[in-house]
Amino acid sequence: MPAAAPGTSAGKAESEMRGAAMRNETPVTVVGTLVKSAEPRRVGEDQAQVLKLRIASNERRYDRAEQRWVDGDSLYLSVNCWRQLAENAASLVKGDPVIVSGRLRTHEWTTEHGERRSVVELEASAIGPDLARCTVTAVRRPRREEYPATAVDGADDPGPDGADDPGPGGAGDGGGELGDAARPLVGATV
Repeated sequence: MPAAAPGTSAGKAESEMRGAAMRNETPVTVVGTLVKSAEPRRVGEDQAQVLKLRIASNERRYDRAEQRWVDGDSLYLSVNCWRQLAENAASLVKGDPVIVSGRLRTHEWTTEHGERRSVVELEASAIGPDLARCTVTAVRRPRREEYPATAVDGADDPGPDGADDPGPGGAGDGGGELGDAARPLVGATV
């Protein structure tokens, strides 16, 4: 169905409906730890990059009777990062403390036996290290338009600072399917 023309009453109604849908989304921020290393893949006709992460957010509370901190409940959540965020988050590994912001989404499907299933996932709009539990040294990546014209997916890219240093992963650590895109954006000390 074609979109209504802006400025028309139908266009205004369509815009209001989109706004209402955005207001009804559930924005969340989760502080946790990666419990599984990233799983990169490409999907759709445009081969959009998606990175699936799994995090655990563990409740810590102070037990006044015992006068110490104790573990509470744990929330395990799958996180999906898309396109540029997926490329940038590819350097995260199991055990990294992270803060993830995004929207909760329910993914529903029917099994081969006709049973309906659903799972809640977090579609990330931002992800970063939890600076309460680690320190980092940020390394800015150049924008796509700043890459040399001869570079293909970073193949000839000497790195964000112009150095040929392979970084913490060492030589030959191409990051799997994501190649040089998976080199660390931050150096974290846990």
